[in-house]
Amino acid sequence: MGRKRAGDRVVEQVDTGLAELVPSPDRAGSWTLLLDGAPQSHVDLTDPTHLEFEYVRRLAAAVDLVAPAGEPLRVLHLGGGALTLPRYVSATRPGSTQRVAEVDGALVELVRRALPWPTDARLRVRVEDARVVLAATRDASYDVVVADVFAGARTPAHLTSVEYAAEVARVLRPAGWYLANLADGPPLRHARAQVATVRSVLPQACLVGDAAVLRGRRYGNLVLVAGRTTPPVPELTRRAAGDWFPGRVVAGDDLDRFASGAAVVRDADATGSDPPPPGLFSVRR
Repeated sequence: MGRKRAGDRVVEQVDTGLAELVPSPDRAGSWTLLLDGAPQSHVDLTDPTHLEFEYVRRLAAAVDLVAPAGEPLRVLHLGGGALTLPRYVSATRPGSTQRVAEVDGALVELVRRALPWPTDARLRVRVEDARVVLAATRDASYDVVVADVFAGARTPAHLTSVEYAAEVARVLRPAGWYLANLADGPPLRHARAQVATVRSVLPQACLVGDAAVLRGRRYGNLVLVAGRTTPPVPELTRRAAGDWFPGRVVAGDDLDRFASGAAVVRDADATGSDPPPPGLFSVRR
């Protein structure tokens, strides 16, 4: 469990693998967290509203649009990493109550030491499995639930089932939203199954991502936005189109076609998401 430094890079064994904190060469105060070589988080300690990862900007756009600007929200984050999105919410919606479930206690302590987040009594981190935290959460207690959980660059099987999705729906307020980071590649079996599964309990949804990923041409991240009311598709479309790396929003009949033929996943037959192609993250090392 020793810790070493190579220049400013921090390398430390944590509970779920080898963690690396890598400073940005061109942005002071910015760091990337990698676990076993896979990028997990990027944080800017001087400007928490700067979001380097494309999929995090998509998640943040959804958070921006679910309530009037600046209005505090109650947010449950499943998966913590370096707390990029919780820091963003604290900065853009002061007074928000946030809970973070992160299974890796050693990672939490590393981030707390090396990349400390501002002191905020309304932001609390619990070292526990995401499904366990959901089971212990009161009904209708959150405006937003964000899922960004990976183990070995794959979403764990027990966070892909309809039983899991039903727990998410239970803890959401009636007008609440579920935001999920789905990493997948051709032929998008995991993403299609997740859309079908989540929509079986939260039927109003859309999917945001890069056009090449949505068409099954390459591996990447898709953001699922799901709830009980119509999602803000026009606004999300404008935000996605204006991103550094423009994206698309799939909704309505197009989303029906995207998930057509995909079976709802149940605990009994759930599997983790497909892993990324070999060497995808090697350039980050």
